[in-house]
Amino acid sequence: MARILLIVGGGIAAFKAAELVRMARKAGHSVTPVLTDGGAHFVTPMSLAALAESPVYTSLWDLKDETEMGHIQLSRAADLVLVCPATADLLAKMAAGIASDLATTLLLATDKPVVVAPAMNVRMWLHAATQANVATLKARGVTILEPDEGDMACGEYGPGRLPEPADILTRIAPILESRGALDLPGERALEGKHVLVTAGPTHEPIDPVRVIANRSSGKQGFAIAAAAARAGARVTLVAGPVSLATPGGVARIDVETARQMADAVAEALPADAAILVAAVADWRVVNAAKSKLKKGGGPPALEFAPNPDILKTLAGHPDRPGLLVGFAAETDNVVANAQSKLASKGADWIVANDVSGDVMGGASNRVHLVTKDGVEDWPDQSKAEVAAHLIDRIAKELRVQA
Repeated sequence: MARILLIVGGGIAAFKAAELVRMARKAGHSVTPVLTDGGAHFVTPMSLAALAESPVYTSLWDLKDETEMGHIQLSRAADLVLVCPATADLLAKMAAGIASDLATTLLLATDKPVVVAPAMNVRMWLHAATQANVATLKARGVTILEPDEGDMACGEYGPGRLPEPADILTRIAPILESRGALDLPGERALEGKHVLVTAGPTHEPIDPVRVIANRSSGKQGFAIAAAAARAGARVTLVAGPVSLATPGGVARIDVETARQMADAVAEALPADAAILVAAVADWRVVNAAKSKLKKGGGPPALEFAPNPDILKTLAGHPDRPGLLVGFAAETDNVVANAQSKLASKGADWIVANDVSGDVMGGASNRVHLVTKDGVEDWPDQSKAEVAAHLIDRIAKELRVQA
């Protein structure tokens, strides 16, 4: 898998670096930690070394480290340099090209992609100087992982929180994949196959400004489309309203409503495999208002009608895909409900996941693959890893069918 050079800056969020290392190692990546003086106040070299199973580098002036691996080699031996957390001070030094310690020297010397995960007080993040430094780094090709919004350790609220480690790993996966740094499942195993994927929510209009929707981010479906394309498939991605970049090598069709999604799916047939990840609204408003409904008129009396059942329709379609995979987002009795859905919809597989937590919109997923042969319980993984695992299983199944 990938080789990550992790630079740990000096902020309270540095404690998350330990969990990031643990999760990266679990995913099969190698991690070489570089601990700044400030970072060492929040996490110890021994902790990072134990989790990374790698030496931790701390000083530009360590003769032993320079003899075994000089800082220039260290800066270029990785597939990606990740700064996490990146403080306002570290961002300023990067923007100014300062090389005053090991971390900043490595950042100036590297020829590999650099990803920065800022974490700081909201006022520091929003300060004009910090935003100017961020703009400078972006212009130089540095990838900035925008901080999350939430409660701060200092008691304030706003943007500046470090994203969760699982989210960081998901967000760097496309960069690693584009450089061939990840072990791809069944490389080119889907060559010559057409894979159809749906992703995201649907929006069902109430009036011109209001919709019925859900919290689906589309991340899992987009990750699956990306994994299928990397495996050599021709991929058609039918996407509901999401703000995600189109994966490389994927043909994207944007829709809004369930009926539009159903039409787009039908038009995309035939397909060797269809993976219906989208969280499609079960109901729509029968007569959406032509003008904005006014509050003064009281609560509107909405009449609902069922939306097309895309999975069940595909199961009975003359051009039924060779492998039909549905998703079941459940909050209770996850596996049992998925088994019921497998039988009632006529799908080949159902991927079941518990969405009672923060899975919708989150970076990780824990799924169960339900087939006529039984249930496979998969471990907690990033959505990119779930996608890779699923595409690997699909490629093997299509080979059996051939």
